[in-house]
Amino acid sequence: MKKISLAAALLLFSCTFLFPQQEVYLTLKEGVPAIALALPNFFVHGPSPRAKEAAEIILQVISDDLIYSRIFQLLPKKYYEYIRPLDPKNISYKEWESIQASILLAGEISEGEGENIVFEGKVYDVKGQRFIFGKRYQATKSVYRLAAHRMADEMVKVLSGEKPIFSTKIVFVSDRDGNDELYMMDYDGQNQTRLTFNKTRDYMPAWSADGKKIAFTSYKKLGEAGLYLLDLEAGKITPVATRGTNFSPSFSPDAKKLAFCSTTDGNAEIYVANADGKNIKRLTFNEATDTSPSWSPTSREIAFVSDRSGTPQIYLMDAEGSNVRRVSFGGTYHDAPAWSPTGDRIVYVSRVENIFDLYILNLRTNQITKLTESNARNESPSWSSDGRHIVFTSNLGGSIQLYTIDYDASKLRRLTSQGTNKLPDWSH
Repeated sequence: MKKISLAAALLLFSCTFLFPQQEVYLTLKEGVPAIALALPNFFVHGPSPRAKEAAEIILQVISDDLIYSRIFQLLPKKYYEYIRPLDPKNISYKEWESIQASILLAGEISEGEGENIVFEGKVYDVKGQRFIFGKRYQATKSVYRLAAHRMADEMVKVLSGEKPIFSTKIVFVSDRDGNDELYMMDYDGQNQTRLTFNKTRDYMPAWSADGKKIAFTSYKKLGEAGLYLLDLEAGKITPVATRGTNFSPSFSPDAKKLAFCSTTDGNAEIYVANADGKNIKRLTFNEATDTSPSWSPTSREIAFVSDRSGTPQIYLMDAEGSNVRRVSFGGTYHDAPAWSPTGDRIVYVSRVENIFDLYILNLRTNQITKLTESNARNESPSWSSDGRHIVFTSNLGGSIQLYTIDYDASKLRRLTSQGTNKLPDWSH
């Protein structure tokens, strides 16, 4: 199998601070206006067509990232008509403040060695009239987008203190090459890459906390549904559990445990192992079906589905299997709970009159919000690491594809189009 490394592309460009970084955090809460950001065209040194192309691509990706974050509000381009073109060596704070900018990102692009370009991004506090931080990236064309994602990540991290998502990946299942295999893509649907070549069905992938491994179900052994670990850096696949049917893996956020469902003992129960797949231990003991484990962000609790009350409902239990309690009341079918990284919400699938939609349960208030509203079948939700976005499977456009939606039901966006695509999991 071809070795796949998430870190390999990063070696193609370097990143350094231009000046000492200053800690600036802007408090963000729901309902609070986004940060007004000025993002003018980048300054291109010289007449290089390659540098000009890089400037356009990187600027567009950063713009898309920051808009998607819900943290920044980009000022309309028409506002820039009233001020002089950007001069990176002479920032006119008063002019930028006159168009209501709070933060300014000034970018410079120049040719580097070989096929490289050099991108420098500098961030300024307009009202405070001071430099905040800067980054320099050297990149070939294949990683222009990655350099842009990294810069956007830094802006979110430095200016808001929140966890950035623009370099995260989504793993999913696709049959575009004739067989259900694992694929990976950027958070925005770009760079879709095949991961497995098993000639058998692969299902239900789940990221490890460090993003280096993927647990998944495969029928590669005599038609049985075994649980396996894919090491992305080594390109190696190792078995975890192959007796019975094994599925629904979920890694704990503290990187210590792997929960999954298995029929090893005859009934579908939830088990837990070390993150490397060793020392398997059974957690649930019930004649009903227990499945779909999802860890809390503290790694102290697990949400799961059980029909022990007669219909599939959402339950919580401590990480050791104790203190089981039901949290869904109403409806006759609930499935696929996914615990938000913020810890206060669980998104899940509910069937009402044969329509499958996503709902969000607020664990603090017990309030339930319907997230999707359509005649489509919406399933398999997974949160972004900042708790603001959800990727899921839907046949909204006729075929089964992957979409993202914000936690407040805004910004529905389709990510895939080739073949049938399903069962996504968003890296953290």
